[in-house]
Amino acid sequence: MPTLSLEALAASVPDGAMLALPPDNSLPSVALAKALIRRGAKGLRLVGVPVSGFATEILIGAGCVTDLQTSACSLGEAGFAPRFTAAVREGRITLRDATCPAMHTMLQAAEKGVPFIPLRGLIGSDVLAHRPDWKVMPNPFAAEGEDPIVLLPALQPDIAAFHAVMADSEGNVWLGRRRECATIAHASRRTIVTVERVVEGNFLEDERLAPGTISATYVDDVAIAERGAHPVALLDQYGADPAYVAEYARMARSEAGFKEWLHREVFAQGAAASAAA
Repeated sequence: MPTLSLEALAASVPDGAMLALPPDNSLPSVALAKALIRRGAKGLRLVGVPVSGFATEILIGAGCVTDLQTSACSLGEAGFAPRFTAAVREGRITLRDATCPAMHTMLQAAEKGVPFIPLRGLIGSDVLAHRPDWKVMPNPFAAEGEDPIVLLPALQPDIAAFHAVMADSEGNVWLGRRRECATIAHASRRTIVTVERVVEGNFLEDERLAPGTISATYVDDVAIAERGAHPVALLDQYGADPAYVAEYARMARSEAGFKEWLHREVFAQGAAASAAA
């Protein structure tokens, strides 16, 4: 399978696309987020599956996002996501609050090709008051008495994006134990992946690798991006970089600090990488 450059992969994401991103503990592509910022992406509608982290935070700070549907957005041990928090307070993005089970359930409906799926755990929560698209209905199979159930519409993102350890020459991508990324790929119209490396062979023919592999059927484009999840950990390949995230959190408390970080870590590094290539 031919690979794209990272910048070409970012260019394939149109402005206004609904882009699904996994959380910081499950294969996010920070490299792609930085490339989207460099290309000046606008109007992105992000879906955090089921929560949002570093990649979402920097995309919001850079003005690439108008809409976010997620159950949380934070920097983990580094605390609140400062640019996300500022954008919500200032009304610069629309926030569609959800719960973790709800996010997964809506994607599973799209994965299965059905228009909605019921979920019970939302009954009695305040979240329902802010989600008119979620419908509380009587359970049609209840034997007697009231038995309300919530119906959640299928959620089909335009694009799923994540980072993985490796792809093979057939276009299959190895996810390891983070199988929820397969659900995102199955539910989305298109899937793009950054990987550490591409290797010869076919993962689906290897008994050890096949259970953690997503078929090339669901993968549209791949780009190589070494350490593409940094500062997030990538399975057993490399650990997280909490010092990097903590410094970001300190600088991004102010708009000026964020712009300084952006120039140094996104634009200057991107220019250096292009010159080296």
